[in-house]
Amino acid sequence: MCESKWPLTVLALEDLDGLDELEALGCTILRVAPLPFSEDFSARHSRESQHSRAPFTKGRKPAFHNPLHNFVKLRLWELEQFEKIVFLDSDTLVIHNIDRLFEYPEFAAAPNLYESLADFHRLNSGVFVAKPSRRTFDAMFERLDQPDAFWPRTDQTFLEVFFPDWHGLPYIYNTLQYVWFNLPELWDWARIKVIHYQYEKPWEGNHPKRDLLKPVIDVWWQVLEKGAMPENLPSADQIKTLTPSPSPSGRGENATKET
Repeated sequence: MCESKWPLTVLALEDLDGLDELEALGCTILRVAPLPFSEDFSARHSRESQHSRAPFTKGRKPAFHNPLHNFVKLRLWELEQFEKIVFLDSDTLVIHNIDRLFEYPEFAAAPNLYESLADFHRLNSGVFVAKPSRRTFDAMFERLDQPDAFWPRTDQTFLEVFFPDWHGLPYIYNTLQYVWFNLPELWDWARIKVIHYQYEKPWEGNHPKRDLLKPVIDVWWQVLEKGAMPENLPSADQIKTLTPSPSPSGRGENATKET
């Protein structure tokens, strides 16, 4: 759908099954092991501990969410066979070509834009540009697993700290699905490159925001089943009438709680 001149490589845990279809489509599968964390670090970042110490206030994580698995993406920096990598979370959907991202330097990421301009000070690690280096990886791991270290949003918080001067990508390269109903004026199908289905997933049967996100979910299913975008997409005016905007006070409260 979005032809790229660069190969698509899938980073997968060693025991993950069901990747045959991706291989059949021409993807290269790289099997990797989880990072060798200390027992204390693993305990602090277990699902129960992480969700208790830093609750998610804006959305719901699916049952399969394991915070420790989020850190596996740091192994990208070990892949020195690549000069540069554009990373995409598995819950993203590329709807327009993004080859231009390879022109950006390390470390480049889009803002964590959910609800308002207050979100622009934080990055979202669903899409980013990295330059593999074993030296960088070693420095990362040394800083990551420190005594009593706790990263509230796992890899996302860590990368923001490790790269304090991160380069900002336009939000269109990582458009979070909540922008659909929180900031409909920013949802432009012609400009958006990547949709990121953060929190609730489009394939979940029990989806608490399914009604609000139905047009965006329908796009995901259309691409999965037919390999193409729908011919008719809602306009910005339709978005404003279909999805009510939260009150300003609600936006501010969430912005301060989610870190």
